[in-house]
Amino acid sequence: MTAADGVAFAQQMWADDEASRALGMEAVLVETDHAVVRMTVRDDMVNGHDITHGGFVFTLADSCFALACNSQGRLTVAAGADIAFTAPSRLGDVLVADARVRTAYGRSGLTDVTVTREADGQVIAEFRGRSRSLT
Repeated sequence: MTAADGVAFAQQMWADDEASRALGMEAVLVETDHAVVRMTVRDDMVNGHDITHGGFVFTLADSCFALACNSQGRLTVAAGADIAFTAPSRLGDVLVADARVRTAYGRSGLTDVTVTREADGQVIAEFRGRSRSLT
């Protein structure tokens, strides 16, 4: 499989991803072992503290993680993930997730995702995903 085939595989997965699309996510970049995804924080994503609900930040990071992991062209899913929230984001903020596969070994891998606020580059969260290829 060529690098282009792997990227096409990930892009098809994204095209079929209703959940990410419903949240308004946009895949900005997909290349081998790397992806960038944007999402604007909407009013239905803000919690009772008037900040972005952490679950939406996690979902953005997870969706970007999926693109990067699948860019090798193998059906790959999350085996686990951790997130550290470092700063709040708010209604109207555009969040940018940048995922990079750090290592792949056998059918397993580690991918780091940094979520930033587009307006000022503030780091909102750091996510580490553990992946497992099923094929």
